[in-house]
Amino acid sequence: MKHCLIVDDSRVIRKVSRHILESLGFTVDEAENGREGLERCTQSMPDVVLLDWNMPVMSGIEFIVQLRRREGGDKPKVVFCTTENDVAHIREAISAGADEYVMKPFDHETLQIKLQLVGFG
Repeated sequence: MKHCLIVDDSRVIRKVSRHILESLGFTVDEAENGREGLERCTQSMPDVVLLDWNMPVMSGIEFIVQLRRREGGDKPKVVFCTTENDVAHIREAISAGADEYVMKPFDHETLQIKLQLVGFG
């Protein structure tokens, strides 16, 4: 079964994302910051990571840079989910290793399309 890790400090976003992902056939884990997300990846590397940009403890950019340096860290598809929508932020996310980008708030259809774009449709 496809496995997704949601890394977001908002409990509401994690809950909404979990609901969408489970309806698409994913098993879901959650982390409320980047450090916790990296710990989850150490336990079990996910197929997809939904990643928030602005979080306490460790930001999304710090998370993805560290993830991509780890053994097997090049495997997960990473979709940034954020309110930051300017070109500079998008460019920074992609150059750090993100595969796709989705704006908050997003709905079922939008997330499904982004997952299809990274190969999980």
